[in-house]
Amino acid sequence: MRSMKLTMAQALIKFLNNQYIEVDGEKSPLFKGIFTIFGHGNVLGIGQALEEDPGYLEVYQGRNEQGMAHAAMAFAKQKHQKQLIACTSSVGPGSANMVTAAATASANNIPLLLLPGDIFASRQPDPVLQQIEQTYDSSITTNDVFRPVSKYWDRITRPEQLMSAMLQAMRVLTNPKETGAVTIALPQDVQSEAYDYPASFFKKRIHRFSRNTPLIEEVKDAVALVKGKKKPLIICGGGVRYSEAAQVLSEFAETFNIPIAETQAGKSALSSTHFLNVGGIGVTGNACANQLAKQADLIIGVGTRFTDFTTSSKQLFQEESVEFLTINISEFHAGKLDATKLVADAKVGIQELTSNLKEIGYQSTYTDEISTLKKEWENELERLYNVNYQTEAFKPEVSGHLDEALPEYVEALDSCLTQTTVIGKVNDLIDEDAIIVGAAGSLPGDLQRMWVARKPNTYHMEYGYSCMGYEVSGALGVKMAEPEKEVYAMVGDGSYLMLHSELITSIQENKKINVLLFDNAGFGCINNLQMGHGMGSFGTEFRKRNQDNRLNGELMSIDFARSASGYGVVTYTVKTLEELEAALEDAKKQTVSTLIDIKVLPKTMTDGYDAWWHVGVAEVSKKESTKQAYKRKELDLQKARKY
Repeated sequence: MRSMKLTMAQALIKFLNNQYIEVDGEKSPLFKGIFTIFGHGNVLGIGQALEEDPGYLEVYQGRNEQGMAHAAMAFAKQKHQKQLIACTSSVGPGSANMVTAAATASANNIPLLLLPGDIFASRQPDPVLQQIEQTYDSSITTNDVFRPVSKYWDRITRPEQLMSAMLQAMRVLTNPKETGAVTIALPQDVQSEAYDYPASFFKKRIHRFSRNTPLIEEVKDAVALVKGKKKPLIICGGGVRYSEAAQVLSEFAETFNIPIAETQAGKSALSSTHFLNVGGIGVTGNACANQLAKQADLIIGVGTRFTDFTTSSKQLFQEESVEFLTINISEFHAGKLDATKLVADAKVGIQELTSNLKEIGYQSTYTDEISTLKKEWENELERLYNVNYQTEAFKPEVSGHLDEALPEYVEALDSCLTQTTVIGKVNDLIDEDAIIVGAAGSLPGDLQRMWVARKPNTYHMEYGYSCMGYEVSGALGVKMAEPEKEVYAMVGDGSYLMLHSELITSIQENKKINVLLFDNAGFGCINNLQMGHGMGSFGTEFRKRNQDNRLNGELMSIDFARSASGYGVVTYTVKTLEELEAALEDAKKQTVSTLIDIKVLPKTMTDGYDAWWHVGVAEVSKKESTKQAYKRKELDLQKARKY
């Protein structure tokens, strides 16, 4: 059969069914299924095609387009980019809801295929329902806003255009160098139009996960750089996990006695208990990693983008002779910080560097510095695990801010729990192979510093975009990727209120997730940021409007457990450590999703540890505290690299 007469939507579904990926000799379907919320812009096109002949693709019903796309992204991230879930929405607000998810995927370099409906290509019914009309350009639709947040974008205005568009889409989705969100806008009339597609378009295509090798000259440059350095430090990024290079990185570090610090995306590639793993680095890093970073004369970045949190706004590396070596599959990321670069797959790049450094007998000069600093940090961890508000020795972790207001929170929340103590208890009680998911607020900092990951790939943090509302949807995506493991969404009350609708989808799909909701009655992380830079507490606490027409009235008390129980979720309210322990143990026994509403005091999260973050501070102010904060910022900026 030379051709097949199909609608554009039918051809799309048939094409997706014939995409496979090969990783180290093993082949598997690239797409597991499609998340959808049907509307007039896609239900009679893609919807009809999926009803009639979905092939092996499973269809999942989302509750919010952003949420379902975040779940799809989390699935791909947990699968190390080796399997995907596509997402389709209706035209207009349905597609617009996915823009945030597209940006999140592209910022994190995670493949995500978005198939939003679009207005009529024929323009016969203009303006169709949910169409935006622009007087200066009739071709613009809602879906044009995906252009700046997608790594590839196209609009199918004729059914035959699908062929070239999807081949380009696959190029980007399966290329870790340039992957991210791929948006293919589908006008609803074109979805239903038929075309005689060549049978060859539907042949089985195998996309290979290639392990690019570095140039010989680059390896020579890298060896020449390393051999003159005494105290190198490895930064383990997300690329180590996606390349599944943890074992070779561990062997590299052990062979040459080099400590390993972790980014948010790289954490749990190696066990936190590995004797050379010094933990999180940078703004959300710990004292051990950050002190080693300040002393290092060589930074070896493996699979990292060197974001401002990782580099402490380029101020962390203070050794006068410090230089940078990168191993990254992306030439763009490899070239950051003026680094000597190995443009290669992380696993292959490490192996090449290892064999060449062995030939010259390289060794770092570390003696007991690593173990000494690790022990000091372990002592600090023990202190954080045991912070108790009810003792005379208590002082807020974020010093000096809101000390006088904490009794008000104790009364409003009816709790004396501290955030660091709760995290320690959770870390101690959940299964070692359980996966935690996070994204925004103060929790990523606490978890990056405090969480002890004992098993590989059990720490799933979206911090490339730090998207509030990712946590619950992300937990669903992770559970879909690893259904045999317990999954815990670690989420603040602010992020939970942003987006938690896929909690219902988890029940529908019988994919149990556990939501650990840290309620401190506000946007605590940003409250810390403003008050730490000379401002007062302004618009970040959850307070009612007062008689002076400002949001400084009484604290709001929200019963999150009662609300979630209406969804069919098993819920718990926790105000003591004993209640927390009982809730965690009982949650393990449940077969449906759970939510533990944990009331914690603000200002009891971690802070500092030898890192600086460059944020905008007002140059002119009436407040002396803001003036002083600006002066401190300018002094710190002088210590930072300029580019």
